Amino acid sequence: MSNPLVANVSLLFSDSPMQERFKKAAEIGFTLVEIQFPYEWAAEQLKQWADEAGVGVYLINVPAGDLLAGGKSYSCHSELQPQFISACSKAIEYGNVLGVSCINVLASNLSPGDDHDVCLDTYVENIRYAAEVMLQEGIQVTFEAINSIDMPNYLINSFSEMRSVYEQVAHPNAFMQYDIYHMAMMGESVAEQIELAYPAIGHIQFADVPGRGAPKTGNLPFGDIFQRINACGYSGAVAAEYRISGDKDKDYGWLRG
Repeated sequence: MSNPLVANVSLLFSDSPMQERFKKAAEIGFTLVEIQFPYEWAAEQLKQWADEAGVGVYLINVPAGDLLAGGKSYSCHSELQPQFISACSKAIEYGNVLGVSCINVLASNLSPGDDHDVCLDTYVENIRYAAEVMLQEGIQVTFEAINSIDMPNYLINSFSEMRSVYEQVAHPNAFMQYDIYHMAMMGESVAEQIELAYPAIGHIQFADVPGRGAPKTGNLPFGDIFQRINACGYSGAVAAEYRISGDKDKDYGWLRG
C-alpha cells in the first residue's frame, strides 16, 4: 500500500515496556505509531521516546472512563457531558504535545436502563463538539463501531450504524474509523464497504479474524484487501492493531510480504 502504515503500540510489542515499543516499531519498519490511551504516561515523556526512536504519533483516543472494564464511557450519557468536555481537553493537550493527526472518540457500553436513542443523540452531539474544538487545533476526529461479540453492550456495532452516526454528525472534521477486524466479525463486506465509503473514512485499523491476530493468522484475504484500499482513492493511514502471540515471525512476518 502507498497509505501511511501505523503500529498500534498499545497492542503491538506489548511484551515490552512502553518506552521500548517505539524503538521496536521503528526497527520493524514503522514510521508512525498510535496509542489507545496514553494518559498513564506524561505526554512529554512519550514525545521524547517517539522522537528518540524516529517515529511520529498518529492517533490517540479521548479518555473513555470505564469503557474497557465493561462500564460507561463519557461520550454517550448526558449526565457525563462535563466529564466528556474535560476528556476532550485532556486529549487535545496530549495531541498537541505528541503532534497527532487524529483523535478517536469511542462510544460507550449501555446498561439495561439506558435509553439507546437518547445515548445515540448524546454521542452525536459530543462527536460534533469534539470535531469543532479539535478543528481549531488542526486535529481530525474519528469514531468507530465495535463488534457485538467482543462488546455486546457497545452503542454502535455495525457499519450501517456507524454510517448513520456519520450522517447525523454532519461535521467536516468528523470521520468514520473503519476497523476491519470489528466489521469482519460482524460479517460485513469489508473491502466493498471501504471502496464505496472511503471519502467518509478518516482512519483504518486491521487485525485478522478470528482471534484478532496478525495478518495470515486467520482467514481474511489481506492481500486483496490492501490492494483494494490502495486502489480506491482512500488516502488516510492504515493501522496494525492486533494481539501479538510472542512469535516474531507470526506477529510481524506479514510485513515481509
